Amino acid sequence: MPLSQTVIARTTNSYIWISHLLCFIIMPMIDLHSHTVFSDGVLIPAELARRAVATGYEALAITDHMDHSNIDLIIPRIVKAVNALRGHMPITLLPGAEITHVPPALIPDLVKEARRLGARIVIVHGETIVEPVVKGTNRAAIEAGVDILAHPGLISEDDLLFAREKSITLEITARKGHSISNGHVAQSAMRLGIPLTINTDAHEPSNLISLETARRILLSAGICPDKLQAIFSHARNLVTKAIGGM
Repeated sequence: MPLSQTVIARTTNSYIWISHLLCFIIMPMIDLHSHTVFSDGVLIPAELARRAVATGYEALAITDHMDHSNIDLIIPRIVKAVNALRGHMPITLLPGAEITHVPPALIPDLVKEARRLGARIVIVHGETIVEPVVKGTNRAAIEAGVDILAHPGLISEDDLLFAREKSITLEITARKGHSISNGHVAQSAMRLGIPLTINTDAHEPSNLISLETARRILLSAGICPDKLQAIFSHARNLVTKAIGGM
C-alpha cells in the first residue's frame, strides 16, 4: 500500500494529529509584542531581529513601552531601524507601540498619536493581575480600537462583549506573571468568538519562543488543538493588515 494510503488508513485521531504536526513544521512563529533598549528590553532592534530569525520567526513587532514622555522619541527611531533592516533579514519587522500605565481617559489620543508617528501594531498594556494597572484600561483600549489588548487579566464580561463588537484581538502571553490569567482570557474569548493571538512580550533573548512552545502555551490555557490553526492564521492576518499600511 502506498505511503499516502497508509496514512489515510490510520485512525481519524492519528490523521488529525499528523496534519497538525505538518502544519506547525512549515509555519514559522509570529510575535507581535516585544521590547528593546528603547524601553525596558536589553537588545537593540537589530539584535532582537537577528535573535528572532535564529528562533524561527517569520514576523516580529517591536512594541516598546510608551506614554506622553517618549512616544515621539521612540516610534520614529523604531521606524528608522525597521526601514533600514528591511530586505537584509529574512523576517518581517513591524514598528509598534505599547501604551503603558496611561490613565484610561488619555489612551485614545495616544493610540492616534502612535499611528500618526508610524506604529503599525498598537498595543495597550492591559489589566494584568500582577501590576497595579488602573481599572478601566481594558475598556479604554477597546474603545480606542487598538490592534491588540495585551494581557487583559480578569477581563470583565462587559469588556469581552465590547471587544467582540469592536473586533479587538486579545493576547495570550508567554510572559511570566502576566500569563497567570491566560486560562480566563482563552476560555472567555473562545466562548464568545473573540480573536486571539499569542505573543511573548519579550524583553531579552531567552523570552523568544518557538512555534511549538507557543502551541503548548495555548493548549495549557485550555484551547482545543483544532482551534490553534485559526489563532496562528489570525496573527498572519494582523501582519498582512499592518504591512498594508507601510
